[in-house]
Amino acid sequence: MSLFRRRTLLVLLSALPLAACNFQPVYGPGGSGDIIRDQIRVAEPNSRLEFELVSRLEDRLGAGSSYALNYSVSVATRNLAIDETAVINRVNLVGNLNFNVTEVGTGRNVQTATVSTFTSYATTESPVATESARRDAEDRLAVALADQMVTRLIAGAQSW
Repeated sequence: MSLFRRRTLLVLLSALPLAACNFQPVYGPGGSGDIIRDQIRVAEPNSRLEFELVSRLEDRLGAGSSYALNYSVSVATRNLAIDETAVINRVNLVGNLNFNVTEVGTGRNVQTATVSTFTSYATTESPVATESARRDAEDRLAVALADQMVTRLIAGAQSW
């Protein structure tokens, strides 16, 4: 058997288990991403960070009324880099997002999870620049948390 035929046979044999495992694209017709699109109502934001989070969630999920998504966000600040004069040069923001999804008609809890991530920003001698960097880091943190939440929601949506 020639080398080309062996490779072709190996490729075909390696694809066989994938065809038998009910593989379905997330964003394809009937996939998890399609199932939850425009089905979830996200709780109102109470802070700037939550506003960015909800904005990203609504961009990714749309808005609906079949399910209610409640969440709580906590952010911890950690000083990463301190120079020889005790001035902080780098700050880490660690975000934790707890959320649960309930079915509106029955109040049944369909999914509960926690996601977490971090981001950081540099401080400068200028308070305005430092504040701008902090806000930008908070925006990045909100987007990262929202994206992780959407991934969890899509992964669990088939069992709702």
